[in-house]
Amino acid sequence: MREKQTYNVIWFRNNLRVFDNYSIEKACKENHPILAVYCFDPRHFETTKFGFKKTEKYKAQFLIETVQNLQKNLKDKLNISLLIFNDYPESVFPKLSEKYHFQQLFLQKEWTQEEAEVQKNVHYHLPEVEFIETYDQFLFHPEDIPYESFQNIPEVYTQFRKKAEYHVNVRPPANLPQPQPEEYLVEHTTQVPKLKDLGLEEVEKDSRSAFPFHGGEEEADRRIQHYFWDTCKLQHYKETRNGLLGPDYSSKLSAWLANGSISARKIYWEVKKFEKQVVKNDSTYWLIFELIWRDYFKYISLKHGNKIFQLGGILKKDLDWNQDEETLQNWINGETEEPFVNANMKEIATTGFMSNRGRQNINSFWAKELKQDWRIGAAYLESMLIDYDVHSNWGNWMYNSGVGNDPRDRKFNIQSQAKRYDPDQKYQQTWLGGQKELF
Repeated sequence: MREKQTYNVIWFRNNLRVFDNYSIEKACKENHPILAVYCFDPRHFETTKFGFKKTEKYKAQFLIETVQNLQKNLKDKLNISLLIFNDYPESVFPKLSEKYHFQQLFLQKEWTQEEAEVQKNVHYHLPEVEFIETYDQFLFHPEDIPYESFQNIPEVYTQFRKKAEYHVNVRPPANLPQPQPEEYLVEHTTQVPKLKDLGLEEVEKDSRSAFPFHGGEEEADRRIQHYFWDTCKLQHYKETRNGLLGPDYSSKLSAWLANGSISARKIYWEVKKFEKQVVKNDSTYWLIFELIWRDYFKYISLKHGNKIFQLGGILKKDLDWNQDEETLQNWINGETEEPFVNANMKEIATTGFMSNRGRQNINSFWAKELKQDWRIGAAYLESMLIDYDVHSNWGNWMYNSGVGNDPRDRKFNIQSQAKRYDPDQKYQQTWLGGQKELF
């Protein structure tokens, strides 16, 4: 009889959380048992045209931990079974539909080309199923921003921020629904794959890492508890956010935000709570300021589509770019003429993480000093970064490469940056092994 039961299915992709998840809230309002599905899509672990695996071991390990935690939380808090597959979604869902009858599929709205094509393929195989999509990765919901269409989004961040801040109220988090009856849990044998199942090597933890954290919604909550409430470091965020060493110079919430194991709304309302109970200052505002930057790159992606992945960027600039393999390997290996760049490249190769300050410098050096194809650099960070977000990564790379949203087209003076942000050379010595004269 179980096979004949009609289910609602939640397809998890980049919204790997239970709290403040509008797909869950919507699915639970329908009068059907709920199943959840996550697919480790093999395409995410293939080698791209730029020669890198799309997802390397650091990001993959964080994702594995996140999905494990999601499976646990769905079961413990909502009596929902998460079925996990190491397979293509367009192969998984037709087979599922034969076993579990479903007419509605709830999912987070994604619009970049690869995600949209996968969804189109799934829909092709399930023509009778209604896809219920929700924009659920924003701070400022697309329906609330003061622009008639995405094409009206300004090309300068400050213009967007000021208008959005004035006109938009951040929506409250979605409620955690009541758990469904325990009898709706489904017996299944699906398991989270290991790194070797994804064709990846094991991760070796490095004591120097500025990101020694694990994936999952519960870890994100622990991070907020530590950074906001236990240490109150949030109140100094603006002064310390350009740091380079240690876990607490910034919030480090970007990785959980990137795969949706925490929402921007939840962080925003936690900041507002902190402002009421502890202090409201430039630092508390600045964390929200950075969340708005994250939103902005998503809106630029919505506006410009595939231009964010093209050589000319959203400006369609026709610049001379090079693609030199030796230059690439020297950059990746941290063997350039700039020790500050080298230190950052060794950090990401060893830990899968790099500071915001480091990212801007290695990008500017790659694109503006070496004049190498900026997309190759963006693809390398896509592969390596634990906190990779398609819109922020490619938006920032365009910005710092002169083909995006920087109205001043800045070029970083790497040595000046090193002197300013690493004056005692401690960061460079940490990653380069005690070199004395680095400037």
